[in-house]
Amino acid sequence: MKTARERVVEWLRDAHAMEEQAHTMLGKTAQQIDGHPNFRAGLDAHGKHSARQAAQLKSCLEPLGESTSAVKTVTGQISAFAQTLSGYIVGDEPVKAVLASATFAHMEATSYRILVAAAAEAGMNEVAAVCRPLLTEEHQFVRWLDDQADIVTRDYLDANAAGG
Repeated sequence: MKTARERVVEWLRDAHAMEEQAHTMLGKTAQQIDGHPNFRAGLDAHGKHSARQAAQLKSCLEPLGESTSAVKTVTGQISAFAQTLSGYIVGDEPVKAVLASATFAHMEATSYRILVAAAAEAGMNEVAAVCRPLLTEEHQFVRWLDDQADIVTRDYLDANAAGG
């Protein structure tokens, strides 16, 4: 059975790979979105935040004598690439992008909540201190995406009704 410290390290690696995936996925999804400049800009901005978040998670592993997982990172990159490819074959890309992004953002927030609790339990206060603001950032992104769901859906339906 793994110790709490071992689990925290494992979940830090998972979160790092998740943020690398988010960076790729959000950046590429933003490039596919037409007619929704605020949504596009928000996805692109959070994709850049994800790169910073991945670096912060990596900085948690290094003092522990640990490193990121190349396998998990590459697997996440492949998943991100496949997800963005699917955007090219659906007719309602912006709406599907809100759905996929919100689902992923909820997973990110929950991952950070778990990391904060596990790190606190393991006495890894430095890790918890890094993950708490990341949790807050993900909650902010989730709320923003919730707002975007209404806006993007209405705009999409209006554009289609107008023949756009």
